[in-house]
Amino acid sequence: MTSIFQQALGDDFHRLHPRLRERFGISSEQSTGCVGTGVMDRIWHGRAVTVPLLHLGATRHILFPEQGTDVPFSIGNYAYRDSFGRETVSFVRTFDVAAHRRRRFDATMVYSPARSAIVDYLGTHQHYAVLLSLAVDRRGGLVIRTGEQRYAGRRFPRALSGCAEVHEWWDGSDGCFRIEVRVTNRFLGPVFGYRGRFTAQYVDTGTAPVPAAVRPLRENARV
Repeated sequence: MTSIFQQALGDDFHRLHPRLRERFGISSEQSTGCVGTGVMDRIWHGRAVTVPLLHLGATRHILFPEQGTDVPFSIGNYAYRDSFGRETVSFVRTFDVAAHRRRRFDATMVYSPARSAIVDYLGTHQHYAVLLSLAVDRRGGLVIRTGEQRYAGRRFPRALSGCAEVHEWWDGSDGCFRIEVRVTNRFLGPVFGYRGRFTAQYVDTGTAPVPAAVRPLRENARV
């Protein structure tokens, strides 16, 4: 089984840095998961008007209102077949934003042959679906940008949509992955973002099953 990222990037997949090809090449057939741990150098949000929206998103593990520096971070990427038989990769990001508070930013991704693109389902119930466009930069890093967005199968108004750009690359000098995420809105401007670093370990999901905690509470067949 070819990974969903290789399907989406085609020949450009081989332009990724070898460490990124390994990380984004996982598939359910390989029975491999990738667990990253590190630190976010900075987490930020936009103007005060964005904070109620971030609080609302936090109830479904989509963004959150806290800000901070040097925030412990982990990410769980597991490849598995969902209840509809689709090749799926989890992106469950956990941020220890305070001594006794953790926030999660959950996503599950599938490749849609009909759309020739990855569909990113955000949150715990997959109500919010976003088409992704992928590109490889000159350093072999991966750039992901959001496109069309739907909520419960209906096109989400552009005025309310958040446009996200994710950039991940390998830092050979420090021996770690670097990541930067920025979410904006056409009217509100900058909404949310973070940047930081992490290292990754690979786990055999054939002997240790995919954790139930990384799967959404509800799966959505709409793409």
